[in-house]
Amino acid sequence: MLLYGRNPVLEALRDGRVSEVMVARGVEESFVNELKAEVGESGVRLRFAARIELDQLAGTTAHQGVMAEVEDLAWASVDDILDRAEARGEELLIVLLDGITDPRNFGAIIRSAEVLGAHGVVVEERRSAPLSPVVAKTAAGATSFLPVAQTKNLPRLIDALKEDRVWVYGAAGESAQDVTRTDFSGRVALVIGAEGEGLRRLVREKCDVLVSIPTRGQVDSLNASVAAGILIHEVMRGRGKA
Repeated sequence: MLLYGRNPVLEALRDGRVSEVMVARGVEESFVNELKAEVGESGVRLRFAARIELDQLAGTTAHQGVMAEVEDLAWASVDDILDRAEARGEELLIVLLDGITDPRNFGAIIRSAEVLGAHGVVVEERRSAPLSPVVAKTAAGATSFLPVAQTKNLPRLIDALKEDRVWVYGAAGESAQDVTRTDFSGRVALVIGAEGEGLRRLVREKCDVLVSIPTRGQVDSLNASVAAGILIHEVMRGRGKA
């Protein structure tokens, strides 16, 4: 897979997943030196090319002057996420995505989840953007640290989590339950729906509580990734960790 963007490439180098790095001619020397330091004695090939070659390979000009050939991003399992919380001695916080098909929203949610302290993200196999270079670029390297898993059936996963004493909170703009006044103690799953459509009916019915983010403007909804970041922050704030 071709990965682009400075943070994603640097994190992939640190993770040992890179076979070659391509740098656009004219990129500032300080960044080139940082790349050389990360490559070190690893045997990773570092080569320079015209910026237009990177534009063509990436299909975008937003590659920040660097691209790497890396192993394909690998899906984790839901058990990996549960084990991560247990290994840290923390109450579980897992983020479930229902129909997030935009890769930039997907990547931004992964980034927020990693930065704010969630233990992993889960998507439904047929209703999600794939793990792609765009997702990795938007996640700014977070895909190297946070488990991202797939499930064949999100409602069934919610049932299994509830049997395992996980309380499930769904994001729903019309809910009267203010997220800032919600008790998120214990093991928590947050469910974020597709932008515009929200949660599917069956997924909504499976949630223990529906919560909303108080708004004051004229626009009636938030971007899915922004909403996810606010919800994750509220869970962590309630636990005294934000």
